[in-house]
Amino acid sequence: MATQTFRTENQGYWRDRNKNGFPNHSRVYFVYEASYNANSNTVPLSHLIYIGEAGDVGGRTASHEKCTDWLKYVQKDNELCFSTACVQSQDRIRVEAAYIYKHKSPVNTEYKYVFPFDQTTVISTG
Repeated sequence: MATQTFRTENQGYWRDRNKNGFPNHSRVYFVYEASYNANSNTVPLSHLIYIGEAGDVGGRTASHEKCTDWLKYVQKDNELCFSTACVQSQDRIRVEAAYIYKHKSPVNTEYKYVFPFDQTTVISTG
């Protein structure tokens, strides 16, 4: 493996009830606590809960084994919110690991304190 830079673009945010609208591409996804503001039709994010990767994010998050753990970080009247970033399938695990290592999201365990890849830079936009 060699030093590598990846560029990702956030593809928007989906409330838990709308996550069936996820694009069907190879992605890294982010799970947040958020509060929906009906007046402004916005979803302010409170904090990052989990980072994952999947070829089908909608399918993966619909029956994720850690969903119960995610909900432990959501206060009353708040909800889960998801975002995704398109990543080539061969790079998903490395990019996911870089995000987890950097952000130390509470429900993640793997890659939180050990990064088993060569130097990796992820430039996120969107």
